Amino acid sequence: MDRPRDGPLALLLLFLGHVITALEVPLDPKLLEELLQPPTITHQSPKDYIIDPRENIVIHCEAKGKPHPSFSWTRNGTHFEMDKDPKVLMKPRSGTLVMDISGGERAEAYEGVYQCSAHNELGTAVSNSIVLRQSRSPLWSKERISPIIAQKGQSLILHCRPPAGLPPPIIFWMDNNFQRLPQSRRVSQALNGDLYFSNVQPEDSSSNYICYARFPHTQTIQQKQPISVRVLDMDTLNDTMADYFNDTDLFSDKPVDERAPVFMVPSESVSSKMVLRGEILEMECIADGLPTPAISWVKRNSEIPSGRASFLSFDKTLRITDVSEADAGEYRCIANNRHGSVHHTIRVTVNAAPYWISAPRNLVLAPKEMGIITCQAAGHPKPSIRWLMNGLPIENAPKDPSRSVEGDTLIFSEVQTGSSAVYQCNASNQYGYLLSNAFVNVLAEPPRVLTPPNIVYQVIMNKPTLLECVTFGSPVPIITWFKDSRSSMLEGNAYVFHENGTLEIHMSQPSNSGKYTCVARNNLGISENHVYLEVKEPTRILRPPEYREVQRNRDVVFECKAKHDPSLVPTMTWLKDDGELPDDERFRVDSDSLTITDVTESDAGMYTCIMNTTLDQDSASAQLTVVEAPPTPAVIYEQPGAPTDLELTDPGARSIQLTWTPGEEHNSPIKKFLIQYEDALHQSGVWHNLTEVPGTKTTAHLKLSPYVHYSFRVLALNDVGFSRPSMPSHQYRTSPAAPDENPTEVKGHGTEHDNLVITWKPLMPLQANGPGLQYKVMWRQQGIEKDWTSVSVANVSKFVVSGTPTFVPYEVMVQALNDYGLGPKPGAVIGYSGEDFPSAAPGDVRVLVLNSTLAEVRWSPVSPESVRGRLQGYKVHYQRERSLHRHNSHHSKQSTEIFSPNKTRGKLPDLLPYSVYSLRVTAFNGRGEGPSSVPQRFETPEGVPGAPSFFKVSALDLDSLTLEWGPPHERNGRLTGYTFKYQSVDSKNDLGLLEELDLPSNQSSFTLHNLPHSTRYKFYISARTQRGVGPTLTEEAVTVLDRAMVSPQVDIATQGWFIGLMSAIALLILILLIICFIKRNKGGKYPVKEKEDAHGDPEIQPMKEDDITFGEYSDEDRKPLKGSRTPSSGTVKRDGSDDSLVDCGDSGDTQFNEDGSFIGQYSGRSDRDATHDSSEPPSPVNAMNSFV
Repeated sequence: MDRPRDGPLALLLLFLGHVITALEVPLDPKLLEELLQPPTITHQSPKDYIIDPRENIVIHCEAKGKPHPSFSWTRNGTHFEMDKDPKVLMKPRSGTLVMDISGGERAEAYEGVYQCSAHNELGTAVSNSIVLRQSRSPLWSKERISPIIAQKGQSLILHCRPPAGLPPPIIFWMDNNFQRLPQSRRVSQALNGDLYFSNVQPEDSSSNYICYARFPHTQTIQQKQPISVRVLDMDTLNDTMADYFNDTDLFSDKPVDERAPVFMVPSESVSSKMVLRGEILEMECIADGLPTPAISWVKRNSEIPSGRASFLSFDKTLRITDVSEADAGEYRCIANNRHGSVHHTIRVTVNAAPYWISAPRNLVLAPKEMGIITCQAAGHPKPSIRWLMNGLPIENAPKDPSRSVEGDTLIFSEVQTGSSAVYQCNASNQYGYLLSNAFVNVLAEPPRVLTPPNIVYQVIMNKPTLLECVTFGSPVPIITWFKDSRSSMLEGNAYVFHENGTLEIHMSQPSNSGKYTCVARNNLGISENHVYLEVKEPTRILRPPEYREVQRNRDVVFECKAKHDPSLVPTMTWLKDDGELPDDERFRVDSDSLTITDVTESDAGMYTCIMNTTLDQDSASAQLTVVEAPPTPAVIYEQPGAPTDLELTDPGARSIQLTWTPGEEHNSPIKKFLIQYEDALHQSGVWHNLTEVPGTKTTAHLKLSPYVHYSFRVLALNDVGFSRPSMPSHQYRTSPAAPDENPTEVKGHGTEHDNLVITWKPLMPLQANGPGLQYKVMWRQQGIEKDWTSVSVANVSKFVVSGTPTFVPYEVMVQALNDYGLGPKPGAVIGYSGEDFPSAAPGDVRVLVLNSTLAEVRWSPVSPESVRGRLQGYKVHYQRERSLHRHNSHHSKQSTEIFSPNKTRGKLPDLLPYSVYSLRVTAFNGRGEGPSSVPQRFETPEGVPGAPSFFKVSALDLDSLTLEWGPPHERNGRLTGYTFKYQSVDSKNDLGLLEELDLPSNQSSFTLHNLPHSTRYKFYISARTQRGVGPTLTEEAVTVLDRAMVSPQVDIATQGWFIGLMSAIALLILILLIICFIKRNKGGKYPVKEKEDAHGDPEIQPMKEDDITFGEYSDEDRKPLKGSRTPSSGTVKRDGSDDSLVDCGDSGDTQFNEDGSFIGQYSGRSDRDATHDSSEPPSPVNAMNSFV
């Protein structure tokens, strides 16, 4: 393209980039079924496809489109006639080829270059060119290998020369016992598999040097013939032969002298190496020399990248991963020993196979619209761009005036219906190619609102609100919003209108409640949808729990009164120390309080009440302190008197004898004496415990330390406690000396990646033994340094060594010294310099979803050299991004699972069903976490839903019941409906036949008609998804009584006969009380009393005055079915309680029947005479009770 056109093209592309918005097709199943779509390749085999010749060949090619595409293949550039080969078949509704070679066919017969095409009426998509080759693991060519004889100190190369395999084999050296040969700075394996000896030693003599080649695809191992090496020590051999042949030097060759390094690999002084961007660069230098040379690496005018570079094979190999253009340049390897050094220069150039800057994207346009498809790729050399249409070069495709090609850009203007096609962009250079499909789909579709209608959004006041309006149309519809009516369009700072049609309200207020309408328009039509917004009052705790201090075994009550929106269902939850309350009946939770009875010490802690609704929550906490009850006063004895008359005798350099006179015991024998000392030189006024002696002794032989000014005192101890201290003794001074001990708890660790912090527990003043106390700190790198580095410090307990390598072992010692000499020789401890953050992230992260709440993540371990410390494990950070259900779109907090360092997989528990999660994996050491892996997203499948949010039953007619319920808070998927069951319950609480109904998911109420009146029912309801049925809610209700029965009972208190009956009962009770009182006072002067005395019936006893009690009437028919709740409506309740007189005396059977008649007799009767007639018809009162 000539230069003058660059300016207009750039302006055109800039204009199109700002004007054109790619039309995204929503993933709505119904919409996808209706819209036509060109083919898209969704899965294909790799470009370089190496197969195992022992298994059937499978070449993958999957595609999607509407209509579903058909498939064809080319092989080596010509049409592949798969029908002519009975061993080749194509999977149904797929382009995947399967070649059956189980009958002995040779896999190499199917080698070649394959390409798949997917066609439908809108276009053709093509796959990459797939080069199919079978893996090969040829045998080693037979050869006779002569034994190798080498002189001690010479260099030596053992050649492996493995057979060429596909892919290349992995080389390693072992002996005939299958033990790997040890390698070192002196002996190492080169990148080509040969074994190099910088200088041989007698211990290298062996007849079992065996090179092995492992071919990874077939998992086979080939073995080279063993190589025999014999190393001769010429000095020893000449001495032995001289003695035998009378001082004649049989072998005139001189022993090999020490020498300066010479490179064995590479052999020349300068070499060059080319590597591709993103691949691994490996350079090696192996030197001959005696003593063994050390290898180091530098890069000219730059630094070797520390994060991606590693030194292998004892620094002989430099390995750089993920090579970039910045890694090009000159690298120098240097070999040196004490006789000199030599260097080699490697000139590295970095080229690049094509890689995407901007891959082509699918384009959906409406008729007459404009659009572009760009294909930007980079590489070195710069890739050439070639366009194809439906798999054919674009210059050979049918001409289209609406399409033009400008280098890496396709420009479409004024497109017409029928212009749909699939375009391929091929970017290639000498190192590879990229191929990408992008379709142009010309659609003319009127607007559709995909958001379900009449959604009710609920939000707490002052919180943001998002009202969705998902639409589709071609051209892209314009979205407008209205509130309550279509009279005025919403606008202003209070609203935010998102590009996807969503309406956002920053601060929701009660005035924002109402009906909202979104309208979608384009030139082909109009569509609208209605949603509703309800703004709720926030939940607030008005009276929070307060601090309580309570004595043990007492009760305590925490109050928690809250306010919430009347339309929301609240739930009160209590926590103890942020956990669940103990499973203990002593904890009783009421609607607005928590009561703990018989408090124990374990009940102390922080108690939190949480008021939850479906939209928000509030919480408050208070501390509970448990104290002991005041103890009962005990008998108090006195402490002993203070010892007296302290005397020092028998003084020595480090000892002295102390005697004293005990004080009064005060009725409690002295158990022991405690001897303390004061050091007036180092800590004047501070007393320290020195030793203890039994209470029967008054003399102690004391061991002393050098350089201390001692004063002594004695305390006596009995069962009550210690006495007051005695008066101090005379001062005794010991002479200075060198330290007797060194600091303890010596440790070495790093706080930074380049330091070593040496710490110790310093000596006490008593342990110094003399003036000028210091610490001699010594260290050296383990296995590397022979000499110790040391420094003397004073008045500190740590020393920092800077400039250390990262995480290497050090030997550390700390020795005490003073003006009189050194302490004993310390022992060395091993410490490590500081760790650095890991430099690499775990790779190949994959997620396997096991079920709706559990997933397994797998990763490849990080390389040891990238850990830069002690690998402590892997952390998987995962977070729920959103729910796949539109009602649950909130984010959840990030969770982390930690796995041990030897793990490469782990499970993520407690996931929420039907959700989208993202995760990343990091490695961590003692310093912290390394970089994160590329985030992975995964979806959990549907699960069983939760219970319906509420369930209630109401009775509106004599023969019908209406049931209402709400959808579950946790839907865990798409609801497919509700399972509704019910059965009758008779007066004995026996259950009748269970009826079952299936209700649709959009139904929230149901009415049962033609039910018998005065009948109790038990109802069950549960939600279900495709995964199953969720928990069941249960409710009970009773159909209303027949009006003929209800009317008299409601007004029973106003009936004359009822008033008369109650008056008679009251008079009868009064007479009974008078009779009991007379009996009490006369002492049994009546015939019944005489009869009792005559028979002596033990069951008939005089009635005591305290026995005259009244009980509450109880009726079994009132009890609800066990495990059910009292119906919320549809029942008839009593206005008052039904009381009956409890028996007078010991008889438990004297009572009134429900109709008010007196039953039983005054004199008691035994339990064996008591009967109950269950067949008696129910009275009106009893019938009333059955509904309460």
